[in-house]
This record gives sequence, C-alpha cells and structure tokens, in this order.
Amino acid sequence: MATAKDPVCGMEVDPRKAAGRMEYQGKPYYFCSQECLKQFKGGPKKYVK
Repeated sequence: MATAKDPVCGMEVDPRKAAGRMEYQGKPYYFCSQECLKQFKGGPKKYVK
C-alpha cells in the first residue's frame, strides 16, 4: 500500500499504522503522531494547499 504524507510535518506515513486520521473537505489525512493531528485540527486551512 502507498504511503501518505503527514500534512503537518511532511513525514511519510503508512495509513494502516498511522497514529491519527481525519477527514477534511472529503479527503482523508493521516498523521505520524497525535500531536500533528492536534495541530491540524486547530487550523487545517494552514496545512491544506
């Protein structure tokens, strides 16, 4: 399976083993840590181009 890029820190993440997942505007985002997920939740527009 392909990896996904954590939108906060840029780390490559295996979606099956991601520490966090969130949908935003219909697209799933995967996170390397709960901290990155927390930052994304605080302002997703900052991380989504």
